[in-house]
Amino acid sequence: MSLLEIRNLTLEIARTDLAIVKNVSLSVEPGEIVAIVGESGSGKTQVARAVMALNHRAIRRRAGQSLFRGQDIFALPDREKRAIRGSQIGMVFQEPMTSLNPSLTIGRQLLEGLELHRKLTQQERLAKVAEMLRRVGIQDVDHAMRAYPHEFSGGMRQRIMLASVMLLEPALLIADEPTTALDAVIQRDVMELMVELTRSANTAVLLISHDLPMVARYADRILVMRSGEIVEEGAASDILARPQHEYTRKLLAALSWRGPARAVDMQQTPVIAVEGLVVDYGGQQRLFSRSQSKRALKGIDISVQPNEIVAVVGGSGSGKTTLGNVIAGLVPATSGRLLYDGKPVLPGASGYADWRANSQMVFQDPYSSLDPRMKIEALVGEALRHEKRINRQQKRERVAAMLTEVGLGEQFLDRFPHELSGGQRQRVAIARALICNPRFLIADEPVSALDVTVRAQVLDLFAALQKRYGFSCLFISHDLGVVEQVADRVIVMQHGEIVEQGSRDDVFDRPQHAYTRKLLSAIPALAPTAGGGIEMRWRQAAG
Repeated sequence: MSLLEIRNLTLEIARTDLAIVKNVSLSVEPGEIVAIVGESGSGKTQVARAVMALNHRAIRRRAGQSLFRGQDIFALPDREKRAIRGSQIGMVFQEPMTSLNPSLTIGRQLLEGLELHRKLTQQERLAKVAEMLRRVGIQDVDHAMRAYPHEFSGGMRQRIMLASVMLLEPALLIADEPTTALDAVIQRDVMELMVELTRSANTAVLLISHDLPMVARYADRILVMRSGEIVEEGAASDILARPQHEYTRKLLAALSWRGPARAVDMQQTPVIAVEGLVVDYGGQQRLFSRSQSKRALKGIDISVQPNEIVAVVGGSGSGKTTLGNVIAGLVPATSGRLLYDGKPVLPGASGYADWRANSQMVFQDPYSSLDPRMKIEALVGEALRHEKRINRQQKRERVAAMLTEVGLGEQFLDRFPHELSGGQRQRVAIARALICNPRFLIADEPVSALDVTVRAQVLDLFAALQKRYGFSCLFISHDLGVVEQVADRVIVMQHGEIVEQGSRDDVFDRPQHAYTRKLLSAIPALAPTAGGGIEMRWRQAAG
């Protein structure tokens, strides 16, 4: 008998009767890792939540069973469902900052499950929590127990989520996008930790993800979902090497590939350059003391040539985004200088307005960077507010033309951001940045929140617009696969310093620094196969 068996599950939106999961059946054996992959909106998360009958009340079950150890979860009384949740089936949610209670200490949250489901003394509970925190890589247990979620990085919060779930040694772990928005090294560390913890307890895993290379590395079986249906399933190696369904081949084709290197004239005057850039963040004032200041950037020197795309990569907290914000004028520098066309950029000096007009930024999350109260026409047209020679109708026509350039169209002019998908909002953000035809663009993690096919569309759009307009770009990303696709030159940062830089091919094929090798060891080199699949080769081990 399978540990988990979902039979003919159909879920629909109660208000409209629209089916969002259609006749889905799957099984998971003890100790097995089964992955469900697909685009956003394919129904992956709804299937995962249905395992424990955790779907929102607006989602109605039309048909189907969720059998855990032979018991239909849907048929159980609420009290028995609660006894199974956490104790026998654990779930790691996509965003740990929203699933951890911000008002409770980490210790309080970790102890809660043991108090509800295990008959232990307080001393035994504290000992188990301390042991689990050490297993997930947190050595200062006393500090962690007293700390709150916001005091940890994204990777550490995800480790804490894993610890809270695995404390109860569940028979089944459901992991819903457990590594989204984490950099390559932390992503690998979290996955390795999850596999280690589950295998030591013989825990089965139902893994929800759109990251096919990551899934291929850890899953035994893969199920591919599209529009609420499973369109293909099989062994992970077979699915990747010999996909049978057209949609699976489409997902694999959307992965990032390295194209031929472009020729960039390095003898010209750089569009922008920073010299000796230092940024210090002051410590926080406490009741009787002040915490220590932090040096986020430590003497950074970089330049970007005309028509060049320079990628800045590194782990969380390496200073990538701070560098982009300083260049954009959003964060003041402690020392150092910024040059535009070889001339210093100084507020109030001649040329400063020209620099501000020619330097634009695309932010990581378009939903938070686009004002929800403004329509798309106003959001994109806002960049034209300093152009006095165009009237309102000309401005509207120019915005409509720019929206068409980014693959949308004038039908989007009167919509609000919430009426657009994530990929469409990112296209609006790109249109807003490019409508003034700037010479320099800062793209801060522009595709990190998008699924694989939408990401491919946005990257293709970005490449086409860069070729057409010829702007230079500082491309900030933790996704080395994306960087390999778009960059001419790569800068590797660690702890606020540049540890390596060079052409894309030199950095990816002949890395010199140990940290660069560590980053590259976390991602595969991909090559297409004759059958429309992919072949993965894991890069050199970290040195």
